[in-house]
Amino acid sequence: MVISDDHGGLVSAVQKAFQGATWQRCQAHFLRNVHDRLPKALKSEGTEQVKAILYAPNLEVARTLLNAFLKDYQDKAPKVTELVEDAFDDVTAVLPLPEPYRRRSGQLTGWNGSMRNFAVGNGLSVFSLTANL
Repeated sequence: MVISDDHGGLVSAVQKAFQGATWQRCQAHFLRNVHDRLPKALKSEGTEQVKAILYAPNLEVARTLLNAFLKDYQDKAPKVTELVEDAFDDVTAVLPLPEPYRRRSGQLTGWNGSMRNFAVGNGLSVFSLTANL
């Protein structure tokens, strides 16, 4: 699995360099994008609902939570619902992993313009990349 922010050139390079690997959009960067686009009055509640989607126990529950979010926010924040719906598969790619590895491998934190590799167990390595813009 390769985790990165949603920088187009970086995603393209990942697809070429790590053929066959699963790509995961960094959940921390994604949540920041969601939070920044939500109207002020909806920031806290909306961000928490999106976190619930990301931390769901499986894809079925995540899709149920996604559908509820889309229904609740479509009229209030259409740009955010479009972002969340479009990015769903990219930010939930980590869900098929065993539970202990999901939070650790779902996001990038603490580094910029770098590549970091860490083993999460059972032969699984996660590469996390960020663009230094």
